[in-house]
Amino acid sequence: MTNAADLHPDRIPGYHDGPFARRLELLDQRLFWHGHLYSCAQGDAGRLLRGADYGWADHRNFQRRLWERGDWPAFTIPLAAGHRLHVVHRTVAGDAGVDYLLHHPNWDRADPIARDDGHFMGPGLSWTELVAAADHALPGGTTADPHANLLLLLPALGDNAVPEQAVSRLAAALSARLGVKAPQPLAAALLESQGPAGPAQWATVQGGVRINNGRYSFRNPVNEFALADDRLARVSAALSP
Repeated sequence: MTNAADLHPDRIPGYHDGPFARRLELLDQRLFWHGHLYSCAQGDAGRLLRGADYGWADHRNFQRRLWERGDWPAFTIPLAAGHRLHVVHRTVAGDAGVDYLLHHPNWDRADPIARDDGHFMGPGLSWTELVAAADHALPGGTTADPHANLLLLLPALGDNAVPEQAVSRLAAALSARLGVKAPQPLAAALLESQGPAGPAQWATVQGGVRINNGRYSFRNPVNEFALADDRLARVSAALSP
């Protein structure tokens, strides 16, 4: 269910009831992106993301205020045929994290595709799926900016066949949203380490269903916690470029 004016959720079936908050202003704050991309930025990527003007105290204070909020910042990315991706910052004391959920109004419940927290799950998206979702620019979402949408989805990425042009695409988003002065090296480092689950191999199986071999992925059918076959199929259809 959604508010009438847009696709921002007031509840997400089969998930927590929030409370969900539309926090568009966070997308213009560099410290928000530092926290959101933290799990992707290990080693060289972390050093490059922080940069010379990074203040640890400012970062810590911003993140404390974000995760101690009484509401849950939620960002919605519309997809084709009425589907939508929700990126929810779950501000629960002792169980905070970011959930990536795919839903359609005709579904009885949303399908989780990734989770970024101390018990991360993923990957949930291949690079092709991620870019297609970021570029849809359909009405009703939190923002139509493809740079912001790409960065929102980046922690759900896990793909060991990322094309060469991905570096330039990610670099453009980092420059636009974080003002990174040398975005190419940072983009390359982020795409090397990728999200908390790391790269995975993707394959297309019977019926056009896209699966991966990630040991923590909901989209790996050999995992005991994987989505059921019918749900794997509808996730693949919804994310099809």
